[in-house]
Amino acid sequence: MDGLRAARELRTHLPTCKTVILTTFGRPGYLRRAMEAGASAFLVKDGPADELAVTIRRVLKGERVIDPTLAAAALHAGPNPLSARERDVLSAAGDGSTVADIARRLFLSEGTVRNYLSSAIGKTGARNRIEAAQAAEANGWLTADS
Repeated sequence: MDGLRAARELRTHLPTCKTVILTTFGRPGYLRRAMEAGASAFLVKDGPADELAVTIRRVLKGERVIDPTLAAAALHAGPNPLSARERDVLSAAGDGSTVADIARRLFLSEGTVRNYLSSAIGKTGARNRIEAAQAAEANGWLTADS
């Protein structure tokens, strides 16, 4: 179980439990999903230890704590523009798989895969599917809950 799922489960089964997400993924999409999952705070692992201690104290007082730089980046990035199927296809394309490979893996026609790739490329502003997959990954848009 990943941290986002754990945060959702805690919110559902222990609604008074406070959750602090400490992650290596300091990306806008991950931040947004963590907050939607009910996290009280979101910090990246490479931050100073005293910042974590202060955050825990603030969360115990009822505050929500987000790194200001990451919060600004999340606002700038906007919501995830990709559909669930576009995310699936881009995830599969990210490793350099051919359209035929992606189609077989996802049980889609090759034409449908091309359509999803074209749409995702347009939405990410990329020049090709590899760039689109990289942009989507960098923004945290490739996971199921984005």
